[in-house]
Formats: sequence, C-alpha cells, structure tokens
Amino acid sequence: MKPIPYGRQHITDEDIQAVVETLKSDYLTQGPKIKEFEDAFASYVGSKYAVAVANGTAALHLNTLALGVKPGDKIITTPITFAASANCVRYCGGEVVFADIDPETYLLDIKSVRKLLEASPKGTYQGIIPVDFAGRAVDLEAFRILADEYGLWIIQDSCHSPGGYFIDSKGQKQHCGNGQFAELAIFSFHPVKHIASGEGGMITTNDEKLYKKLLMLRTHGITRDESLFQNSPEFASGSQNSSFLIPHSTFPAWYMEMQELGYNYRLTDFQAALGLSQLNRADKGLERRREIAKKYYEAFQGQFFTKSQSGVVEGHAYHLYVIEVENRLGLYQHLRENNIFAQIHYIPVHLMPYYRTFGWKEGDMPNAEKYYKNCISLPMFPSLKDEEQDFVIEVILDFYDAI
Repeated sequence: MKPIPYGRQHITDEDIQAVVETLKSDYLTQGPKIKEFEDAFASYVGSKYAVAVANGTAALHLNTLALGVKPGDKIITTPITFAASANCVRYCGGEVVFADIDPETYLLDIKSVRKLLEASPKGTYQGIIPVDFAGRAVDLEAFRILADEYGLWIIQDSCHSPGGYFIDSKGQKQHCGNGQFAELAIFSFHPVKHIASGEGGMITTNDEKLYKKLLMLRTHGITRDESLFQNSPEFASGSQNSSFLIPHSTFPAWYMEMQELGYNYRLTDFQAALGLSQLNRADKGLERRREIAKKYYEAFQGQFFTKSQSGVVEGHAYHLYVIEVENRLGLYQHLRENNIFAQIHYIPVHLMPYYRTFGWKEGDMPNAEKYYKNCISLPMFPSLKDEEQDFVIEVILDFYDAI
C-alpha cells in the first residue's frame, strides 16, 4: 500500500488548465481573477463581500487590524486550534485569553466563555475568535447573543469549514462565513483544506466599511478610491493650476494614497484561478468527506475507543476525522509502520512555550488537555480510495485486537 497521508490536495486536469490559461494571460497578480474568485466565494458562503489574501494567517491578522485590536485589548479564543487563531491577536499587541472546549464537540465552550466574561467588569474583553474545528460549525447565533450582551465583536475562524453550517433557532441553515452573526470570517486554501490554491486565504463579511478597510490593509494601506482620498486634486496633479491638464476636482490616473500602515498580503491571479476551479467542485468534495466520515463511524461504533465523533453531524464539513483512543502513541507509531500517516490536531496552544511565558500552565484547560492526550486525526480527503480507507480501518482494529 502506498503512503496514506491524513490530508492531500486533489488537482485535476481542469485545475491545471485554469492555471495555465491565467499564466498565459496579461495578469499574474492584481488582475481580474482575484475579483472573480472573491465574488464566487462570497456567493458560495452567502456573504456580501469577500477579500482574497495570501493565506489564512494573513486573513486573521488583517481582521484584527481592521477591528482595531491594540495593546491591552483582551480577546478570547480556544486552545484547540492552529496557533494562528491566537497569534493574530499578539501581532497587534493584544492579550490572548483562552477558554476551554466542550468535550463533546471539541469547539469553544460558550459556558466557559460566559464564565470569563461574568468574572470581570464589562469592557474588560473586546472580542471572541471561535473556531469551526475539524469542520464542525460553531453555533454562532448563541455566541452573537453573548457577544452583544458584553459589547464584543466576533471573528469566525472557518479555515476547516467552507460549506459547513449549523441550524439556527428558526430551523434555518447558517453557513460558515455568511456574515449573519460574525463581523468577519476567514478561510484557508492550504493544500490539505477543502479548496487548495497552494497557499491562500479569504475573508468574508457583510460590513461594507470593514470590507473597504481590508482592501486597503491588504495592499500596503494604499487606496485608489477617489472617494477616500485625503489630499487635494491640485496636490495629486503636482500643479497649483492643473485645470488645463485634468478636469477640475478630479485626480490623475496615476494617483494613489497610502493612508495606513498596511501589508502585502495579496493573492496571485494563478492561485485565484486554481482556487476558483476547485470551488466549482467544492460540494462534490464535501459529499465525499461525509461519506468517509460515515464509514469511519460505522466501523468504529461500539469499539474500544475512548470516543469518536458521534455519527455524521449535520453541517459538519469534515476537514478532519478525529477519534480519541487509549495508547495514542502506540497507535500512531503502528499506523506509521503501515505507511499510514495520521496526525495530531492540536497541541493545546496555551501550553506552547511562547504562551506559557504569559502564565498559562497545565491544568488551566482540563477539557482541552484531556482531549489532546487521546486525539488522533485519521486520513480524510476526497480522493481517499475505498480500499485505502478499508486498510486504515483494518490496521486500527488489528492494533487493538492484539492488545
């Protein structure tokens, strides 16, 4: 059996052709494919606006900048996530405050968040960054009610969950990143994600003001939008009497303004072309992921595991399929010996050496820490073959039968 990774990109001939066509076009960056990808992605998740960026981490950083995170601000997030969900706060000098996870869903526990908020005067905290971990959508309706009670903003980290959704109190599907309950949401297009563009990310929002600010911050803090210009047309033209060169009260075509300290977090056109091609079959990939999850669940139901995700959860996007097991290290090594490269998601962020310097320690997040001791992510990607998944299941069952 060839090596089976936990995740793998799926590149088709159509993907390759889309990239080749863009490479042959007039634009490799800052061209029309960017807006085309943004518009298509916004339509896919149901948001008004989308901003394509270099990667998911850049998306998080731009979000915290756009929301004005500054030194002294306190932002709550989960310890079971990739470090970038917390690091974006530190990039702006803010303080990261971790709240524990719900041991049944692995998501940020709203009761733990409420406990933090109730323990301090209103105004102590500024925002919450819930994570749709493994592809399971956070109930953002409940978080929105809590956030409004305490005057907080929400950034939804949906890197694991394009196409995912939860059911709201009215029985309606609320897709991850649709902007109904969070000010901003972010996605990643890393190769192991649902949509791969090599690297890349997307921000979605329904807030026009935030959208325009993100566009500026993405490109060095520069704008070409005349309605936002602060200098006069006379200054822009370089002449006190420029009426014979350009119409009165207009700006020359070359003119632009740097109004803030921004970054170069742009996506290339050929990455956007690849992402757009992959987006066209995103639903098919999501359907296959759910088939794989169902097969894992049925194979392991009633077995000797500590816990596995219960059934096929409605709205789950299944970036990962996580089980909790006894003798996790033994299973991990046994899988590797059989060319199955499972992964661990994640080492609790609050116990990373960097965050320990802020006083976080073992015992602070008991649910997250217990989860970490037993979790293992099994191969999960749309091109996983039935015989490969059968082999993964067989190797796992044989390992525990031999104990």
